[in-house]
Amino acid sequence: MNTYLTENERRILEGARIGIAGAGGLGSNCAVHLVRAGVRRLVICDFDVVNESNLNRQFYFRDQLGRKKVDALEENLRRIEPDLDLDMRDLRLDSGNISAVFADCDIVVEAFDSADAKIMLLQSLMPMGKRLVTASGLAGWGRSGEIVLRRMGPNVIAIGDGTTSVGNGIAPHSPRVGIAAAMEANTVIAWLLDRPV
Repeated sequence: MNTYLTENERRILEGARIGIAGAGGLGSNCAVHLVRAGVRRLVICDFDVVNESNLNRQFYFRDQLGRKKVDALEENLRRIEPDLDLDMRDLRLDSGNISAVFADCDIVVEAFDSADAKIMLLQSLMPMGKRLVTASGLAGWGRSGEIVLRRMGPNVIAIGDGTTSVGNGIAPHSPRVGIAAAMEANTVIAWLLDRPV
């Protein structure tokens, strides 16, 4: 139990249902921050398995290599807080299923690797009026101050530098991915508690 919360804050955070699209560097670390902050109800979707290249930035461990990310992440989150309401879906999200998967979520966090998937999420969920937190431009090292929050409309917050993508010799690393994941989680909590984002 988070002893730093008021009773009202605890009620709000425990009552909210948060969706996370992807359980990689952004999604797995955002989920950890949300659980540690007091969120208890999560819908998390990913179709991938934990592999060696994930260990530099994702919330998994060497003994979980080869396991489905949703199974490994559930195990890790329950080590922090056993009493969670987790809907872990081993599923590739697409335009045909994403709206139904996150229909009951108050806020959805976009944590995809591909630009096409990010666009698909926004195009599918924005018409539903969902509050969305997305990220873009997290690769490389340094330049922490360039990872910023931008409003993309009343219900969409984008986090990142908006330009530094993986490729052309620029890899994803834990510090910058972690900053963005923490900012995504912080934005979710601020929205839920009606605080400035």
